[in-house]
Amino acid sequence: MTTLFRSADERRREIQTHAASIGIDEDYISTLVDSFYARVRADETLGPIFEAEIGDGWAHHLARMKDFWASVAMNAGRYSGQPVPAHQKLAQVHIGHFAIWLRLFRETLSETAPSTEAVVYFLERAERIARSLQMAMFGETLTGGAPNLQG
Repeated sequence: MTTLFRSADERRREIQTHAASIGIDEDYISTLVDSFYARVRADETLGPIFEAEIGDGWAHHLARMKDFWASVAMNAGRYSGQPVPAHQKLAQVHIGHFAIWLRLFRETLSETAPSTEAVVYFLERAERIARSLQMAMFGETLTGGAPNLQG
């Protein structure tokens, strides 16, 4: 007899097992976050926005983002922040910035991901997050649908 319902612990183990099977672990998430935010900081458009908001708090921000992505990718349950209000207060952000963020994220994944499956896994989640933030901040998404990350 197959059980139709799984406990939260069973679901968490399933997600973590799948993530591990495609090369996603704490070490990779650390690499991804560090590499991605190095690109963000160097970007002529996004860099100044992040610097103005984060200032000298990069160590704290990176640790938080590692917790966030571990929670997103591996159901680690370590992130308890509120990303929508945190982003809504950023008056200098406009909807077009999300395309830059996604491009940098995709480039980072293409250079660092342990497998093609890991690229797809993270991009699906990054696209969902970008759409959610765009809707919360602007009432729409950049393209009215999922941003095209394939080209």
